[in-house]
Amino acid sequence: MNTTYNYICIEGNIGAGKTSLATRLAAQFNARFIPEEFEDNPFLPKFYQDADKYSFPLELSFLASRYQQLSDTLTHQELFHQFTISDYLIDKSLIFSRNTLGEDEYKLYTRLFHIMMQFIPRPDLLVYLYVDISKLRQNIRHRGREYEQSIKADYLERIQRSYLDHLKTLENQRILIIDTNNIDFVGNLNDYDTMVELIMQEYSPGIHRIFP
Repeated sequence: MNTTYNYICIEGNIGAGKTSLATRLAAQFNARFIPEEFEDNPFLPKFYQDADKYSFPLELSFLASRYQQLSDTLTHQELFHQFTISDYLIDKSLIFSRNTLGEDEYKLYTRLFHIMMQFIPRPDLLVYLYVDISKLRQNIRHRGREYEQSIKADYLERIQRSYLDHLKTLENQRILIIDTNNIDFVGNLNDYDTMVELIMQEYSPGIHRIFP
C-alpha cells in the first residue's frame, strides 16, 4: 500500500460495499481499521419505520458516535500499523442529515457538526465507490438486513446526489471516485487486485474519476 497515505477513507452509498472493501484492505496490509458502528444504534430500525419522528435523534446519535470513535482513534499514535483505513467519512453525517432533517433542525445540526469537526483529522485519500441505484438495491436485498428492505430507490438517489455534490465542495482533498458497477471486488480476486492498484497510486488534490 502507498505509505504516503497515512489515513484512507472508503465511502459510498448504502450497499456500495465500502465495509467489505475496507475490511479486506485493512486485513491484507495490516492497517488499523475504523469500522462504522451503526448496527447497535437503537434509533435506526425506528427511523426506517417512522422517519419524521426519529430522524433528529438518529442523526445526533450517529454524529456523537462517529465523533467519539474518530477522536479516540485518530488522536492516538498506533505503533503496530503503518496507516489507518476507515469505512466512512464523518461528513456523511451532514449528507444524511440534509436528506432527513427539517430546515431548522438541519441548521442546528450543521452548527454542531462544524464545531466538532475542528478536532477531527481529514483523510489523505478519500475513495468513493460509485454504484447505480438498481445494483445498490440488489446488494441491500442480498445482505438481508431487515430494517433496510424498506429503503426506497428515490432515497438512495438523493443520498447519491448529495454525496457527489458534497465531494465537489471539499478543498485540498484527494478524492478517487471508482465506478464499481462492472467490478466484483468481493467475489473476484482479479477485480479486487485492480481496486488495490488504483488505491495504491499517488493522486494530487482534486477529484479523480476511474472506470475500470
